[in-house]
Amino acid sequence: MTVLRTERLVLRSARWADLSHFHAIMSNPQAMTYWSTPPFADLETTRAWFASMMDQGARNRDFVVTERARVIGKVGVWRLPEIGIILHPDVWGRGIAREALGAVIPHLFATSDTDRLTVDIDPRNAASLALFGGLGFVETGRATRTFRINDAWADSVYMALARPSGL
Repeated sequence: MTVLRTERLVLRSARWADLSHFHAIMSNPQAMTYWSTPPFADLETTRAWFASMMDQGARNRDFVVTERARVIGKVGVWRLPEIGIILHPDVWGRGIAREALGAVIPHLFATSDTDRLTVDIDPRNAASLALFGGLGFVETGRATRTFRINDAWADSVYMALARPSGL
């Protein structure tokens, strides 16, 4: 898989050695506030999730986000055209998400024939709405009660970014 580099980040494919780092993210209630599942209760749950990501093989377009060799999250797609990102809360508010997406979005358009990228964001997640809006994504719709996490329903805001002309 391709390695992408930015000023502060290296985005690379996942390795089994990353598992404990991902468990620290995926078991963190703050990191998982707007994710489509509750925080992972144990390492085995994280291992199963991680294995499914690793099993994507050549179809895998997920990138592990590292800063100074420290695993801090992931960005990419499980199924085109939907893109997503999750970062450890320790790095929130530093522009890491914008920097990572700024590298991955052009790469996805350059290496696929998708005409758009989409996101599904909980409307309470103001930071993600602002982030993707700032990257040029526009709202395409809304839906209620799209995810049930424990006993609470979450809604969705759908946004899309059209392929830039020339790509």
